[in-house]
Amino acid sequence: MTRLGYQIPNFTYPGVGSAGLFDKVAAQAAAADRSGFDTVLLMDHFYQLPMLGDPDAFMLECYTTLGALARETTNVRLGALVTGNTYRNPALLAKIITALDIVSDGRAQLGIGAGWFEFEHDSLGFEFGTFTDRFEKLEEALQIILPMLRDERPSLDGARYQVKDAINQPPPVGRIPVMIGGSGEKKTLRLVAQYADESNLTAPVDEVARKLDALAAHCDRLGRDRSEITVSKQLNVCIAPTHDEAYDAVTGYLGARGLDLASMDDATRDSFLALITWGDPDEVGEKLSAVLELGVDGFTCNLPANGHDPENVELLGQTASKVLGL
Repeated sequence: MTRLGYQIPNFTYPGVGSAGLFDKVAAQAAAADRSGFDTVLLMDHFYQLPMLGDPDAFMLECYTTLGALARETTNVRLGALVTGNTYRNPALLAKIITALDIVSDGRAQLGIGAGWFEFEHDSLGFEFGTFTDRFEKLEEALQIILPMLRDERPSLDGARYQVKDAINQPPPVGRIPVMIGGSGEKKTLRLVAQYADESNLTAPVDEVARKLDALAAHCDRLGRDRSEITVSKQLNVCIAPTHDEAYDAVTGYLGARGLDLASMDDATRDSFLALITWGDPDEVGEKLSAVLELGVDGFTCNLPANGHDPENVELLGQTASKVLGL
């Protein structure tokens, strides 16, 4: 199965305050819905991430916003890229995902990960714990959430969570697909092989082949058919009608974050430009094709530099759809 997801990473628009904010977000989602994307995704964070903005930049709560986007879209699935397991009790999360599935007429997706943004946890009072703590919590959470989403009544007396005959009524409209985000070869990809329908790789392009091999090895050990799992590669993209427009958007975006490309030597400038898949439609199409040849099934893309313009969202959807043969 192919995958073409669009992530909305920014909730700050020039001159737009709280009153007009959702209209801007909805316009991006609607552009993705009509241009070939199969999924619209939001970050599950409360503070903006480093390199995307300052901590006090606008961030809407993920699932409230996804519920509203269910009424602004028709075709796309809706989910988080990805839910931080540390932010919600797993039984509550199962109810939230189920409600999203019902209000969207069966278009919900669960994207979940262990959680990583320590500053956000410390600031807002969410327990962070150690790396091991977070992964143990995630695995216990999956043992509660997944059965609840399958209309079962799980009981678990775990070290981290406890439920007894947890009821989830009404049940979801259909089978909700599960994505586990991240690229850790020992823990994350083992969880993907054991529990998930999808994997979203955040690793550098030159590590993708090794990650796919690690996932396949986990599947072999667990008796899972690797072909059952759809693997996407997460990409930061900047597309525009012309090469020069794309370059101006990239340099403006990086410059606003203190990175003056014009003052850098060629090697340093190229290293920063390589962090973003950028160019006109032909250039972006060629770069996406090269990533696809690594063995992934598709992409989850965001447009941090110029996605606030829905025309760029549509242009990316059309370009990536051609690469995937959609």
